[in-house]
Amino acid sequence: MNKHPDQVAQQRDYYAATAGRYEALHVSEHDEHGRALAWLSGLLDHYGVRSVLDVGSGTGRAPLYLQRHRPGTSVIGIEPSAQLRAIGHAAGLAADALVDGDATRLAWPDASVDVVCEFGVLHHVAEPRRMVAEMLRVARIGVFISDDNHFAAGSRPNRLAKRLLDSLGLWKTAYRLRSGGKGYRISEGDGLSYPYSVFDDLAFVRQHCDLVQMANTDEGGPDLYAGAAHVALFGRKRGGAWLAR
Repeated sequence: MNKHPDQVAQQRDYYAATAGRYEALHVSEHDEHGRALAWLSGLLDHYGVRSVLDVGSGTGRAPLYLQRHRPGTSVIGIEPSAQLRAIGHAAGLAADALVDGDATRLAWPDASVDVVCEFGVLHHVAEPRRMVAEMLRVARIGVFISDDNHFAAGSRPNRLAKRLLDSLGLWKTAYRLRSGGKGYRISEGDGLSYPYSVFDDLAFVRQHCDLVQMANTDEGGPDLYAGAAHVALFGRKRGGAWLAR
């Protein structure tokens, strides 16, 4: 059972209301997710990937990109918003290439898809660890995450304060107090979002992967935690399953 039905409903209402403006609001070829997609495309070649599952596809940006750049690779996107799926279908995605689904309960068996990816979805999920765990469960070769790093966003004093609170284990409590007990915020440009960082799940991903690589997909310094507001991560599954053919 979903523990956060009100938040889920609010986010789906937001996407239903803004579906016609979704791509203008969220999609640009050269934004952080566009750069992350270019990296992912190279990884697919490197590992001989034959199948990809994109979790939270929106209007199908990632499946459309990968179909163009990696023809022959099976790419399926899941997206719970019917309005956004309709736009992806109108853009050329087949009905079975962009389907309904729940990011925290993926309807795929263990290790059944080579790579499972997401682009800007985890900061919209109340329990992102559940989604990351499902991605890792379903992936055979590895997972690819492109998302926010809240600790490097905002003014320098704000970033320093957030990192200090995080080091003391007080960040989530402080944000909940700041947000009037909600633990999330609502904006016109992004709907309902949580203060997520890819670094929140880094140790968890490392438990399941024998290789973890990260890249800054936005401007910032060499210290990704302190200076990169958007980060891409590739985790190669532990145990050598990625070598099996």
